[in-house]
Amino acid sequence: MKGGMGHSRFAHLADILQSCITKRCFLSGRAVHSHILAAGLSADTFLSNRLIELYARCHRLDYAVSVFRSIPCPNVFSWNAVVSASSKSGNVDLARQLFVEMPDKNVVSWNTMIGALARGGSEEAALELYYTMVREGIVPTNFTLASILSACGNMMALSDGRRCHGLAVKIGFDKNLFVENSLLGMYAKCGSTIDAIKMFDGIAEPNEVSLTAMMGCMVQGGSVEEAVKLFEKMHKSGIQIDPVAVSSVLGACARAEEEESDNPCHRGVILGQSIQALAVKYGFEFDPHVGNSLIDMYTKCGKIDEAELLFNTLPSINVVSWNVLIAGYGQKGDSKKAIDTLKLMHQYGFEPDEVTYISLLAACVKAGDIEAAHEMFDKIAEPNVTSWNALLSGYCQEENHDRAVKLFRKMQFQNVLPDRSTLAIILSSCSVMGLLEFGKQVHAASVRTMLHVDLFVASGLVDMYSKCGNIEVARQIFDRMTERDVVSWNAMITGFAHHSQNKEAFTVFKQMRQNGMSPTESSYASVISSCAGLSSLPQGRQIHAQTAKDGYESHVYVGSSLIDMYAKCGDVNEARRFFDTMPTKNVVSWNEMIHGYAQNGCGGKAVELFEYMLSTDEKPNSVTFIAVLAACSHAGMVDKGIEILDTMEKDHGIQPLADHYTCVIDSLGRAGRLVEAEALVDKMPCVTDPVLWEVLLSACAVHGNATLGKRAAEQLFQLDPLNSSPYVLLSNIYASLGRWDDASSVRALMNDRGVAKDRGYSWIDNRNGVRAFMVDDDLWMVEAEEKASAFAANGTGIV
Repeated sequence: MKGGMGHSRFAHLADILQSCITKRCFLSGRAVHSHILAAGLSADTFLSNRLIELYARCHRLDYAVSVFRSIPCPNVFSWNAVVSASSKSGNVDLARQLFVEMPDKNVVSWNTMIGALARGGSEEAALELYYTMVREGIVPTNFTLASILSACGNMMALSDGRRCHGLAVKIGFDKNLFVENSLLGMYAKCGSTIDAIKMFDGIAEPNEVSLTAMMGCMVQGGSVEEAVKLFEKMHKSGIQIDPVAVSSVLGACARAEEEESDNPCHRGVILGQSIQALAVKYGFEFDPHVGNSLIDMYTKCGKIDEAELLFNTLPSINVVSWNVLIAGYGQKGDSKKAIDTLKLMHQYGFEPDEVTYISLLAACVKAGDIEAAHEMFDKIAEPNVTSWNALLSGYCQEENHDRAVKLFRKMQFQNVLPDRSTLAIILSSCSVMGLLEFGKQVHAASVRTMLHVDLFVASGLVDMYSKCGNIEVARQIFDRMTERDVVSWNAMITGFAHHSQNKEAFTVFKQMRQNGMSPTESSYASVISSCAGLSSLPQGRQIHAQTAKDGYESHVYVGSSLIDMYAKCGDVNEARRFFDTMPTKNVVSWNEMIHGYAQNGCGGKAVELFEYMLSTDEKPNSVTFIAVLAACSHAGMVDKGIEILDTMEKDHGIQPLADHYTCVIDSLGRAGRLVEAEALVDKMPCVTDPVLWEVLLSACAVHGNATLGKRAAEQLFQLDPLNSSPYVLLSNIYASLGRWDDASSVRALMNDRGVAKDRGYSWIDNRNGVRAFMVDDDLWMVEAEEKASAFAANGTGIV
């Protein structure tokens, strides 16, 4: 090497090697490597470093590591080159191992390793290494800050990002455009729109990266119009437009259309088509990223035909293109088209990925085809929590809560951690099914994952405990919530109303308004139900006035609750006046009004309203017939009730249930037409409802029919063996007919079977509240006499 000839040969090999690096010529590089070995230059650090660089660029990590290991005295460049080669090849573990082995590290070493971790999905490790670098006194560069700010954005670690921002200001990199764009991107990803805007406004000369990042931030924050205006400004100011910027603004167009779905102008589509024309002008129409964004824009704007046309005319498509189109079918709930597209995808040689199956899963769920959705779910090798949630949601939408619970158990067995959506979905199923114990297990799972304090989950817990009968625990969770939204308030109000704790429901409703939370239709429907439970007409009128003030009076469910409230408070005329003024009625509204007439003994008006309902477009349901048949029973309209029962299946296609038959049998029994009542019982498809036989037995007791009474009582002995009522009623029937031996036999049978007669109660109402006494309480007479004497002396009445 000392001679001129040796130096010339060395320089020649170095030049050829550099050419191979530039052109990424692996075979030529291997030939040069052979010449280096033949010339005895393999120990030269400079040439070895170039070889590492060559093999790294040719994606041959094995050769690069082999060359590095053969260097007698590797310098810091050698170490940095092999660490960089390892990280770029995706072998981050090897890169970390080599980084730890490095005897001397410079800022490039730290940057290489931090960048590798940030890009490789190990953001927390990158942040930890960054803090170690700072503690060791190594001043970060703009590349360091860019990598770590990207990691902070991906982790949504806003506080760490702000600390990095502070250090950037301290070392003078806050005005470096590279760092400024990284800071802007970090704030945008963390959802801190205000900080992002401040950052953007402080950039002296924003470039296309700055503007694209800002557009993405605005779209994410819902400021779609501002994002489009920013793109227009970018275009007019002469800043270079690139495919990324075009794709970003197309996303804004899709969002604009979604937000203005009721606007016939379709501003989002018009803007998107303008951007498409601009993309053609700049020659981006063949860019796969832009093409996929255009398909996505058209599908989200509901223009699936245009999306299909664009898909078919793209010069090159990839898996993303197929996924976007399938997702578009999913948004429309067209599961058949989505599955057909999957078949085409296979035919054209494209292998579906997890996103494909998730999109198909969503399409099947939206179409209500839960079995097909489960089939797609099973094709995902390792479904993530999003996939599990989509399928769980599908089962809940189909009200197949039992399958949802089983699926959640399977999810736990496969060690997939639930997120807030998972827990909220399964808590909803527990509420519907009344699964208190399983709900407690879900509560425990939420505590383990620290999600029990999440607003979404806590509201679900309140709803679950209240609907499962543990209103005290529901209140405890509600009181511990540091933040409440309208859903959590409604869950608590509904819980109290559901358990007839009407005063408590009113208290929470008032607290809700005092806390500045505006009630919704659900809030009003629940609190109006409490008014009905309390039979408090003044409070009901007050709430009615508030619903009118807040614009909820015309809401069909609130209106139905108001009808029920007025009827239960005895003002059936006001209920009818409100019913007649409702702009929109559904079957629930009609049912409440018919039932209101039935409750208030207005059988004729109930039947009249029912017949009027039949002349409208609203179709009666099973509940409608229960209401009108109950009205007929209470009003003694026996024949009308039988007539209506006969029309249920024949004219309306509704199979009568036990409740419907019971109403008619009750009316026949009240009228003493027990032969017809028995004949109707014999025609019924199902006779295992105890209420049916209790009604019949009560009628027999009134009219002294021992034969039918005995039959009804014997049915009840089997269906409800511990119920004392049938024994007592049958015994009384025999006694009223003077059949004392039969009456004694029934009493003896009752004793033999260990059936105890329910004890009666008496109440004494005084200034300290109501005191109840059982009839077999030994001290009852003494205490009653003492209370009576004391109350008489004080002028207090006894009830």
